[in-house]
Amino acid sequence: MLALVSVQAIVAAAALLGAARNRAANRALAALLVVVVGLLTPYTIGFAGFYDAWPWLSFAPFALPLLVGPLAYSYTHALATGKSPGRLALHLAPGMVHFAYQSVCFLLPLTAKNSWDDRVHARFIDPAISLATLVSIGAYAWMSLRLLRRYRALLKDAVSDEARYAARWLRAALIALVAVLAVWTGYQAWELVFGRLSYLDSFGLYLVLSALSLYLAAEGWRHAELRFPHLTDGLVQPSPAAETRPPPGKDWAGLGRQWSQAVRGEEWWRDPDLTLASLAAKLGVNTSYLSRALNEGLGVNFAGFINGLRAEAVAKEIAAGRPDDLLTLALEAGFSSKASFNRAFRAAFDQSPSDYRRRCGSNPENHSAAGNLQRAPN
Repeated sequence: MLALVSVQAIVAAAALLGAARNRAANRALAALLVVVVGLLTPYTIGFAGFYDAWPWLSFAPFALPLLVGPLAYSYTHALATGKSPGRLALHLAPGMVHFAYQSVCFLLPLTAKNSWDDRVHARFIDPAISLATLVSIGAYAWMSLRLLRRYRALLKDAVSDEARYAARWLRAALIALVAVLAVWTGYQAWELVFGRLSYLDSFGLYLVLSALSLYLAAEGWRHAELRFPHLTDGLVQPSPAAETRPPPGKDWAGLGRQWSQAVRGEEWWRDPDLTLASLAAKLGVNTSYLSRALNEGLGVNFAGFINGLRAEAVAKEIAAGRPDDLLTLALEAGFSSKASFNRAFRAAFDQSPSDYRRRCGSNPENHSAAGNLQRAPN
């Protein structure tokens, strides 16, 4: 079972390295998958009897748990910003020191290795590495979740379909990693009190870790080519609290109405990949002004504005009696998924698209797509 997981993880890592987009993120995830395979390897070959047949394999530097946290954070950081975190080498240093230590021990004669393991490693170094691993994974998981929360908060002002880039699967994986960390802590506490666990006793932990790695591999590959907007160049940063009033000469409401009419007339909202940056380029304005014109002038964020226009277009098609299925209408209007369409339509008309179609079919007098979409509901 562990060997099968390892093979799939290695194949996924190789595929990620060949992806054209999100190269920094994909490299970090590929490295993380390889590290997880390394964690599984001692148990894989242990169950297969390798250590019994070749005792000199002890201390082989397969398992490097101190790299798990930094690589998970590096992947999250690269998705959100488009680049690896600063001073990545320092983040990886503890894991590389652990690798060097294991390599030196691995090269010792077998008798010296066994003596070192009994007298020093098992009593002092192994518990210290386990504690450092728990602290590292917990800290980096917290940093990753914090970065994701900030990233998701800014998406609505930058893209029309924030759910597409919100990386909810990554958030779920990080939360699962914290859960695995809690289980791992329980195993470590048991070993401190009752002594080392056997391979069989520890199998449950590594089975859960295997499932998590396969989930990350599958979702990472699904999103490997998705062009994520980045905090560094695609998302609008929150304006300072001092900038609560428009500068002199700027009528944000007037600019909002003017630019809204241009967007309606050109039907730019039909582009499913439309972002605040690309729309600002089409209008010939900077992203900060466009964001303020929407938020302060019209009282709606970018996602609410664009999806409101899309929902309005679908409502008009329904009211006109067009018989196509709702998903076809939604995709034509620029929605990228059924879930985002249903959510936006309900926000604009306070009812589901199917309910709206039924009402239009039973009451011809209601065939107008009513609703003021300039101001999104809170």
